[in-house]
Formats: sequence, structure tokens, C-alpha cells
Amino acid sequence: MPDRVLTQPALADLAAVPATSRWVASGDVRLHVLDYGGEGVPLLILPGITSPAIAMDFVARELTDLARPIILDVRGRGLSDDGASYSLDAYAADTEAVIAGLDLKDPILLGHSMGARIAAVTAAVTPAARSSLRTILVDPPMSGPGRGPYPTTLAAFQGQLAQAQLGTTADEVAQSWPRWPRREQELRARWLTSCGAEAIAATHRGFETEDFFGTWPKVPAPTTLIYGADSPVVTSEGAAEAAAANPAARLVEVPDAGHMVFWDNPKAALDAVRAELTALK
Repeated sequence: MPDRVLTQPALADLAAVPATSRWVASGDVRLHVLDYGGEGVPLLILPGITSPAIAMDFVARELTDLARPIILDVRGRGLSDDGASYSLDAYAADTEAVIAGLDLKDPILLGHSMGARIAAVTAAVTPAARSSLRTILVDPPMSGPGRGPYPTTLAAFQGQLAQAQLGTTADEVAQSWPRWPRREQELRARWLTSCGAEAIAATHRGFETEDFFGTWPKVPAPTTLIYGADSPVVTSEGAAEAAAANPAARLVEVPDAGHMVFWDNPKAALDAVRAELTALK
């Protein structure tokens, strides 16, 4: 497959984003973030497996009255470097590096999908966990050893990436994601090629080899797990298991939403996050 590519139209999208690009080193990996500024509590947003930072701009810009959103281009995506490893430990070390490098005081971690798993590990087992990290996990993959496979196959992700590399359009994205806002379909079409094939493949392997439930009971309060009512990733059975495994956590169901909670039902998902941020302030 070709290397990661960002076209000029994709880079031009950054002109419409009300954030400043900043850079942090995590070992020899250079990480890019979008920093929305302000005096609010730092809210470090960790996107999903094929979502560069700009994909969550529509979430961040709706939270600037409650927090200082900062979205990470997770290694292997967006403007951040590739890495030698795409394990949860490596991702958590990157998150630590951003917290330290930007001197974020008592941040809240908001992660979606892969990002929710990263937030859980960061809060549970890294040095930052000793400094009152708070977390909001949105539809974390609950697959892992001895559990069912992740609902989206690696072949499906690889097919989406190959289509993007050939030059996909927002209309073609809409065939797979018809409910998404039009701008998010356009960004998906232009930015998916910024995601590395190995980053996707290694992360997908991690969904089935790294155990979410080995970490989740260790995630300290306050923490909230938000999930889509129709999600195949966090099923009703999975939500019940999560509630039993970490009784101190709050669970919030977003109606009329699948795994892509913010994209499927933006208002309800944002309302849920806003309520949690208000409670955490």
C-alpha cells in the first residue's frame, strides 16, 4: 500500500478549525495536537482507530465553553509520526507525553473507541493516574482474549483505506455512513489516507489481544462510560458487565446511536458529554 498521504485540500481544512497546531515529543515520535485554547479545564480528546484529530473538531468546538479541548493525532494518524509500536502501552505513553509536554493540570480524558481504551489504560496504570485523572470513555471496544471478535473486520478497514487512497468522495463515504453530517463525510474522504495501514492493522489486532476488562476495573472514579444504544461494540450485555466490573463508574446510554456515537446522534452525544463535564468541574 502507498505511504500515508495528505493532499492540499485536506491540509486546507485546517484553516477552518478554530484551534492551534502544537507539537509534543514522545520519545522519538512527534505528536501533533489541535489546541482550542481557553482557561477551562484541559480536555484531552483521543480519537478512534481511523479518526485523525480533525475528525473530532465538531465535538471539540461545542465544548469550549466548558473546557480547553485538545485533540491528539494519535501516532500513525493525521500529522503525527508513525511509531515502532501501536500497543495500548505505547498509546498511553504518548498520552502521558502530551499531558507533561503541554503541562496540563488535572486533565480530563475523553476517548472514543480506540481512544477510550487508551484513556482507560492511561488512567489505570500510568504515572498520570496518580494525579487525579478523570475519564469519559465513549463506546470502548470490549473485545479481547476469550471474547467475540471486534465487529468490524480488518478487511473492512483495509477496504475503506484502499478506496480512500484511490480518491474517494463524500458521496461514497455517505454510502457507508449515510447519517453522518455532510462536513464529517467530506473530512472522512479527505483525511482517511492520513491513517497508516500498519497502525490500523496493529490496533485491530490489539482489539482482540488486549483485554479491556483487564484494565476497566482499575480505572478510578470519577469515570463515565457512554455508549450507543444500538452499538455492536458495547452491547447491552457488555454494558451490564462493565457496570458490574467497575461499580463506581457512571454508565450513560445515547439513544438512536451505534458505535459512531457522536456522528450518529451528535446532539444527544454532546449533551451527554456536556452533562459529564459539568459534573466533573
